[in-house]
Amino acid sequence: MASKNQHVVPHGDDWAVKGAGNRRATSVHPTQREAIGAARQIAIKNRSEMLVHDQRGRIRGRNSYGNDPHPPKG
Repeated sequence: MASKNQHVVPHGDDWAVKGAGNRRATSVHPTQREAIGAARQIAIKNRSEMLVHDQRGRIRGRNSYGNDPHPPKG
């Protein structure tokens, strides 16, 4: 079973980390930077991806931690 990707999303005036498909936040942080740090740790532990959303909810970046579907060759 694949691990859930972690999303950093706006949460009112704060930022939340949510597992893909979850309705509730795993954690809530006052800054996006703190939320990214928390999401990164979860993604590394679960060997999943971390997706960072902007204030409007659009994906602005992503990182893969061990579950990259297209690893570089060589």
